[in-house]
Amino acid sequence: MGKNKTELLSTEVRHIDIKKFDFVNLIDQMQDTAFQARNLARAAKIFERMLTDQNCGVILCLAGSLVSAGLKQVILDMIDNNMVDAIVSTGANIVDQDFFEGLGFKHYQGSSFLDDTQLQELAIDRIYDTLIDEDQLRICDDTICQIANNLSPRPYSSREFIQEMGKYLEKHGKNKNSIVLRAYQKGIPIFVPAFSDCSAGFGLVMHQVANPTQHVSIDSVKDFRELTELKISAKETGLLMIGGGVPKNFAQDVVVAAELLGAEVPLHKYAIQVTVADERDGALSGSTLREACSWGKVSVVHEQMVFCEATIALPLIAGYAYSKGIWRARQARSYSSLFIQKQSEVA
Repeated sequence: MGKNKTELLSTEVRHIDIKKFDFVNLIDQMQDTAFQARNLARAAKIFERMLTDQNCGVILCLAGSLVSAGLKQVILDMIDNNMVDAIVSTGANIVDQDFFEGLGFKHYQGSSFLDDTQLQELAIDRIYDTLIDEDQLRICDDTICQIANNLSPRPYSSREFIQEMGKYLEKHGKNKNSIVLRAYQKGIPIFVPAFSDCSAGFGLVMHQVANPTQHVSIDSVKDFRELTELKISAKETGLLMIGGGVPKNFAQDVVVAAELLGAEVPLHKYAIQVTVADERDGALSGSTLREACSWGKVSVVHEQMVFCEATIALPLIAGYAYSKGIWRARQARSYSSLFIQKQSEVA
């Protein structure tokens, strides 16, 4: 490898800007082809229908390393233009990558062939062909600890804690292009069901060890309850799922949870999943949306699996909807107000 840390962390990952392209002709032509091109085109059309359905709340699910790979601006454009109403994500995307960049740090282009032993010695973390400064990531851990230290000791949903992260970035952030910050400002709730499985976990462990009797904790059941309440309030919902894992299952399960609470809610009316996972091993990430129908979660009328890597598929699907301009007539839901109102009632 032969390069020092400064040389390795010199070429930034640049985020794709869907506003600079017109995707309509490309997607329309892909619709008349085959294989995943046709599937992707159909997914883009379903997302368009999802956004034109004025009764439908859109839930964006994020798994995998998307922000580090240059997709942050795509998600920001979706937030800014009322193309998403709630987000369910892994902690890596929200904390280690987006909040990390909100603090002023960056991801860098690297290679999957670098010497990982030497990277470890240089305190550089590798995500396939992108690189992160581990020393900066420790600052992110410490900042989460600092936020927790300044909160009243009690259980919080991840949504509540991420809202506090948004407040922090509004005051102290160095990069205002942040999903956490913009979602906070737009009233879009972000749920991270496995919140401790990221930098947040390191920060909260340090916080709890320093405050053994009175401390902040994350209540994953409260997360589930809150997203279920959102489904009950929204009624009609659509899912745009990038990757699989916990965010996929968490968002799908709220239909069943609502029924168990005695609420009559419809299945998720629209569902799109972009994944490279195989369904044949029976695992969740590759399980089809039609399979989810058997569990009483997703309708099969407007559903589409796209077996494609996310950095290719998401800009095309979101870019098509942006280029069509259908977001101009769509009203913001501001679902965060549901929980603010409930907190006021409890108080």
